[in-house]
Amino acid sequence: MASNTKDPEVIRVSPKGQATIPKALRERFGIETPGEVFVYEDEGRIVIEPVPSPDELHGIHAGDHEPGAVLERTRELKDEERRREEKRADRLRPPEDA
Repeated sequence: MASNTKDPEVIRVSPKGQATIPKALRERFGIETPGEVFVYEDEGRIVIEPVPSPDELHGIHAGDHEPGAVLERTRELKDEERRREEKRADRLRPPEDA
């Protein structure tokens, strides 16, 4: 098994089109089993994203919104989280000249 979740891993797709998300990725992204994920195409790639918990979605259903607005807001929240994680990783990463 890959030691880093960024290392590609080959997974089988069943005759019904089912594939198993590797455990390391499920744990890293908080994907519960059984559970749900968003699946969509983006720039020629298949993207799988965890469906946010009700706490993460708090308040985004209030008021009027356009179709797809909830999913778009969810993606914005995930992007913000990803940026925070990247900044934290940059702070923790040792300098290249060390």
